Amino acid sequence: MEKRFEGAEGWAQVFDDPKRDEWQRPQAVVDALELTPAMKVADIGAGTGYFTMRIARAVPQGEVYGIDLEPDMIRYLGERAKREELTNVRPVLGTEADPRLPAEVDRVLVVDTYHHIANREAYFAALRANLRANSRVVIIDFTEESPMGPPPEHRLSQASVESEMMSAGYKLVSAPALLPNQYFLVFAVR
Repeated sequence: MEKRFEGAEGWAQVFDDPKRDEWQRPQAVVDALELTPAMKVADIGAGTGYFTMRIARAVPQGEVYGIDLEPDMIRYLGERAKREELTNVRPVLGTEADPRLPAEVDRVLVVDTYHHIANREAYFAALRANLRANSRVVIIDFTEESPMGPPPEHRLSQASVESEMMSAGYKLVSAPALLPNQYFLVFAVR
């Protein structure tokens, strides 16, 4: 799915709308990541930092790499981290084929972004080189039945995501029923 997300200030009104908390349950998501204070975490498709900032507070001795393809989102993310005095946030301009992680990470979070990634199997196969031992990759995206999210023709079934990730060298570790409109899939390297 090809879509541009330019104009970060405008998107912040959507992505960071307090009403989102009702269905996205950000604290429950962060808790489910099972973070420890010194972990390194990648938020792929970070946008305006909805999850990046929350994760940064949960890993005060660690680092959070907010990865996005849009230069304006990266600018906004850096400015937001400064405003919120979060010195452990590292905005990173990724590419369609490479998140450009500057270090190995313990957790990768991909929220409402998986369906946008082209060549997903190759992308996640390459990502394995940036994962520490016992790392986890968490994919959250809209179910086919969700009353919100991308157009139905751009949604992927949970089974499709599992199959693609398996082909990329991962195994499903858990799939907690945490969110009302999205699946929550936890993967580890096989």
